[in-house]
Order: sequence, then C-alpha cells, then structure tokens
Amino acid sequence: MPQLGETVTEGTITKWMKAIGDQVERDEPLFEVSTDKVDTEVPSPAAGVLSEILVPEGETVDVGTRLAVIGDGQAAPADAGAATPAPPEAAPEPSRPQPAVAEVIPPPASPPPVPPAFAAGPAQEPAANEQDASMLLSPMVRRLLSDNGIDPSQVRGSGLGGRITREDVLALIDAQHANGPARAPSVPAAEGSPATRAAPTQPPAPLPAPSAPRAVVPSAGDLVVPFSNVRRRTAEHMVRSKSTSPHAFIAAETDFENVERVRRSHGARFRAEEGFSLTYLPFVARAAVEALREYPNLNASVSEDALVVHAEINLGIAVDLDFEGLIVPVVHRAEEVTLRGIARRVRDLADRARTRQLSADDIVGGTFSITNDGPFGTYFTVPIINQPQVAILATDGVKRKPVVVVAADGSESIAIHSVGVLGMSWDHRAVDGAYVSAYLRRVGELLGTRDWSAEL
Repeated sequence: MPQLGETVTEGTITKWMKAIGDQVERDEPLFEVSTDKVDTEVPSPAAGVLSEILVPEGETVDVGTRLAVIGDGQAAPADAGAATPAPPEAAPEPSRPQPAVAEVIPPPASPPPVPPAFAAGPAQEPAANEQDASMLLSPMVRRLLSDNGIDPSQVRGSGLGGRITREDVLALIDAQHANGPARAPSVPAAEGSPATRAAPTQPPAPLPAPSAPRAVVPSAGDLVVPFSNVRRRTAEHMVRSKSTSPHAFIAAETDFENVERVRRSHGARFRAEEGFSLTYLPFVARAAVEALREYPNLNASVSEDALVVHAEINLGIAVDLDFEGLIVPVVHRAEEVTLRGIARRVRDLADRARTRQLSADDIVGGTFSITNDGPFGTYFTVPIINQPQVAILATDGVKRKPVVVVAADGSESIAIHSVGVLGMSWDHRAVDGAYVSAYLRRVGELLGTRDWSAEL
C-alpha cells in the first residue's frame, strides 16, 4: 500500500484492475484505492504475472501492507478462490468504528499504567504466525521505532495477525511518557515528505505527568457525532503539528486597494474568459510566492539540527470539504506560474478536492501553505502549520475602511481603501520574528505596488 499523501496512514482497495494470472506491465494501472484524501488508480511497480492477491476488494489496510505478488510467470498462479487467505489462526483485523456515545471512564488518582496491549516485559508469548506478522514493519513504523529507541519486541501489534502499526508505537510512546521521565518522541514525517523530523539532540527537562482528561458524559438530549475518517485524520495531523513545532504568530494589516482596482477593471472580462470570479486569493498567492524568493527560509522543513530550504516552491492551498475536514492540494512549481495561471490551478484543485477527484500527485510535496478564510469575512486567523513545512499564511476578509494616504510631497489625507489582515504561523525553530515580519511587509508591498494588470 503506497503513501498517498503526507498524512494518510491507510487505504481501502476498491477495485483490482487485473486478475490472478494476468500479465501486468510496469506502470500499468493495477488497482484502485480510496483514502480519506483521494480516490486514485495505482500503477504496477513492476512487469510480470500477477500471481497472488493478498488483500481483497473492500478491505482497509495500513500504508506499507503487502497487497499482491507479481512474479515472472514461471510458477503456476495461485487459485483465485484462495487468493486472499487470512493468516492461519489469526483473527481478522478488528474494525475501529467510533462509539455512538462517549464511554464514561472515571479519572484515575495517579498517572495511568502502561496499557497491557503495549506493555514491555515478559508478556504472553505470541503465536508463531503472530510473531512473524508483527515483524512485517512498514518503513514509517520501522523509522519511528528506531528514532525512539524502541525494540519491536516491546510492542504488541493490533494489526492483522499482530502486525505493529504506527498507532501501536505512538500509544507505547505516550504510555511511557505518562509513567516515566518525559521524553521528546520523534515522529517521522510521512513517506514522500520533503524532510523527516527527528528527536532533539538534547532531551528536554522532565515535565510533570498531565492529569487525566475529564471524561465527557453526554446529557439527555445531547447529540453525539462520531468522527468521520477524514475528521479523525485531520485532528491527528493538527495535534501532531502542535506537538512538533513551536508555533509563533505575526499579523500585519495590508492595503488591498491596488488589487481592488485591478479586480474592478478586469473582473468582468476575467469571469467571461475563465468562468469564475477573480478573487483576492490568487493575488495573495502570487505575492506570497514572489516574496519567498527573497525570504527562502520560510519555504523549508526542519530536519534534526538543520533547515532544509527547498529549491521549488510548491504551494499548498487549504480546501474545506463541506465542513467535514480539510485537504491541502498543491500547486507545484508555483514560482513559474503567472497570476492568471495560479487562479486557474487553485480553482481546478479546489473543485476536484470537493468531488474527490484529486490524484496522489496533487496532494504531496507541498513546501508552503495558504489558508483562506476571507470569503467568510473573518478578521484574524491563527492557522496550524501543515507538517513538515515551517510556515502557513492566512488571509482574512477584506473590507472598505478609512486610511491615511501620504502623497508624494508628504501631505496626508483620508481615503477609503480595501484593507485586510495577513497573518502567519511559523515554526520558531526555523526562523525568528524579524524574518517573518520582513516577509509579511514584502508581501504587502507587492500587493500594493505590483502591476497586476500585466499578468492578466
């Protein structure tokens, strides 16, 4: 199972394009997979004969799971009826539905003990087939174990046949944190990410164990809405980002009058030619990308004790999925695209995101992101960084308001301009406030002085 997005951890096989015994060419569509982010066809990584299908249609498995076997065609293909045998005597992977109501758990008087499923030591010896399955580690799980100094034998896997999943390792890390000296676990970035994060070289000072969260008891008439898969994955990614990066925030009021004049003079023609309105977002995106040329350390990722500054500017645009979650499709090599080109790409990505028609390539490789709450008339947005990036720019509502205008001779007057707030959350490991402030000032200068008509 490939990594189809930086925060995707599992996928569902929806269709096999080939049957057992069929000849398969390299890069020929082999199967369709559905994740909480995209539905896409996956090409074959090799040429040969499809000799085994290990995961049937409709089954959901973790990234890194072995799905099929492609051989050279010398051996007889496996019988189709036995194409998807479960490991002998292994219970099927338990489903993980969200509960209809919250379970009431009284808070313990002391820090919770290590859950038995993840306890180290002389636990019950797993069966041979379970032991074998648990050692089939995905690259992400293997790196997570290595970075945190955990022996695989310490972890009791909850996956199919006892296989160790990413969630199993994270649960053990959390349990160790609650029962001993605090440590800063290293959570690897997803495969395909621009950089991999590792634990700090110096361990932080021990922190007091957090008190157990108060259990939520629904009252009569309360509606309990279980998290959808996309809502759950979005939540996990946000929590992980806040625990990984020391977030800081700076905002600057920005004059959009130059942009507003261009929108008024070119808006009708643009809509007639493109089929959609010319909003403020393409202007902000274009100015943000142009300013990154001068402040490249914001187009970067943190890797151990170094900053990886990316050569390309791959611009992620956060898209709301009907209030059910977020996805951040990417405009690749945005530094090569004009204002009109960015407007087209952003519109296309947003439309396909909401209809689940994005490809895997559309959501990977982002190096800098923008979130746009402006259409809702917001004033001040403090976004969470999209890992493993180090910065995210927020653009809020633009409103008409009085401003002081300074003429060339130094005289001042009051005028009505379109004004909005641009804010940026950034990873304080990567840069400091002065750098971010200078970047926001440059974005504002570009919005206020650039000849945008030329790019339309």
